[in-house]
Amino acid sequence: MANKVQNDAADFDVIIVGAGFAGIYQLYHLRNRGYNVRLIEAGSDVGGVWHWNCYPGARVDTIGAIYQYSDPILWKDWDYSEKFPAWNELREYFNYVDSKWDVRKDCKFNTRVTGATFDDEHNVWRVQTSTGEMSTCRFFILCTGFAAKPVIPDFPGRDSFKGEAHHTGLWPQGGVDFKGKRVGVIGTGASAVQVIQEASKEAAQLTVFQRTANLTIPMRQQKISKAENARLKEKYPEMFATRARTFAGFEFDFLPHGAMEVSEEERQATFRKVWKTGAFNWWLGNFNDVLVNEDANNAQYSFWREETRKRIKNPALHEKLAPTNPPHPYGVKRPCLEQWYYECFNQENVTLVDLKEAPLERITETGIVAGGEEYPLDVIVYATGFDAVSGGLVAIDIKGTDGRSLREHWANGIKTHLGVASPKFPNLLFLYGPQSPSGFCNGPTCAELQGDWLLKFIEDMDQNGIKRVEAKPDAADAWAEDTKKIIDMTLFPRANSWYLGANIPGKPREILVYPGGLPTYLDTVNNVAAKGYSGFALTK
Repeated sequence: MANKVQNDAADFDVIIVGAGFAGIYQLYHLRNRGYNVRLIEAGSDVGGVWHWNCYPGARVDTIGAIYQYSDPILWKDWDYSEKFPAWNELREYFNYVDSKWDVRKDCKFNTRVTGATFDDEHNVWRVQTSTGEMSTCRFFILCTGFAAKPVIPDFPGRDSFKGEAHHTGLWPQGGVDFKGKRVGVIGTGASAVQVIQEASKEAAQLTVFQRTANLTIPMRQQKISKAENARLKEKYPEMFATRARTFAGFEFDFLPHGAMEVSEEERQATFRKVWKTGAFNWWLGNFNDVLVNEDANNAQYSFWREETRKRIKNPALHEKLAPTNPPHPYGVKRPCLEQWYYECFNQENVTLVDLKEAPLERITETGIVAGGEEYPLDVIVYATGFDAVSGGLVAIDIKGTDGRSLREHWANGIKTHLGVASPKFPNLLFLYGPQSPSGFCNGPTCAELQGDWLLKFIEDMDQNGIKRVEAKPDAADAWAEDTKKIIDMTLFPRANSWYLGANIPGKPREILVYPGGLPTYLDTVNNVAAKGYSGFALTK
């Protein structure tokens, strides 16, 4: 690569945090462009969330065909064995990626980045780690993902429990044995649904503590043979090309018309067809007005409710698991995919505790007290979610040019330009982070398409002799206002979801991810690039 800006004060051109899809993509492609790169990872190996996600039942909720890099060198000889691969197969995939891309040699594992400060005089970041090491770099790229900071509420007595207790995002690498034990699962989000399904098969007694019913979607899982993989690969180039043209970077998109634009007969027939496909098609491949029009949304919910209740034998649980009235508009909390979730509650060894009727009071040495009743337990699973999207970033003590941390800067609301940079933090960039498509986008898609833009951004800075680049405050204000305007046109603000930071006490209630869809996002950032990176202050 020609004209790379030299900085003798920097140990590395780029330091990357996080060895998931986004971090590895940046490492490989920056290195190929002649940059001196170091990747730092808190876990013991590559894989990002798939290093940490090893709880029973953990699997990706995107089809494997699209949940991988688009490089033919990788997919040509790689086969997933299931339509929706499990966590151990994702680990095998990252091993395979390393065998082709040779990324581990530039990674430092078992090392957490604890802080970073910007050296104004030399235009470098000084990055501190948990091992006591300090390194300097020109560009500091955070690829921590949307679920890097697990959260466990401060339940009274939490530390008194004498059995095993683990958050799904911090699961022991050696696993936990449920067989013949009394297991309690707190939460009914995506990881909870997966754990509940597996625990129901092994636990002597499984108690599910539910605050809000999860409006899940049938996964429609299936095994994939070698022959079927070969047939699928004929479509891969088209599928990968389609990603940039769809709202969430999948191989499918919303239908070109709304639920309220067709007759009741056609509406129900369409719902039936999409329902049979299952997976995220039911969420993001449905009528194009289900997330913005209340009538369309109610129609979708009603169809879901009736189909779901058919699987719940105990009528007393209908109102708990598939209520007559939706607990929130359908799809504005992230749905998850299930295989036999509702059948679990037909089993004698599974009990549902409705925390709205019987609030969780405390955790004791031997179990959980809810609604005045104690439930004896041997294992507690905290499926209590994450400080999503921004949590992993502000957990690092990153100081801006004014001496204030990123956490302090975002205390009253996140301010970024294009979801990639924040004022007062020059040469600091992030991928799959706040106000980017992030949680509304297939991870590998965003890693590549947003990642390609970032690669060009860095190269363009070098080609033009730019030593320092920083988001302007007015551009960040405008971006935050744009994201708010878009989300206010939808039904999302009507639910207390992690999309809005509503699951974390004291966190500002705001949309954390760009809600305009991937094509609009890419058009916007590419237009900014074409205008000489408007909204950024560039210093030679």
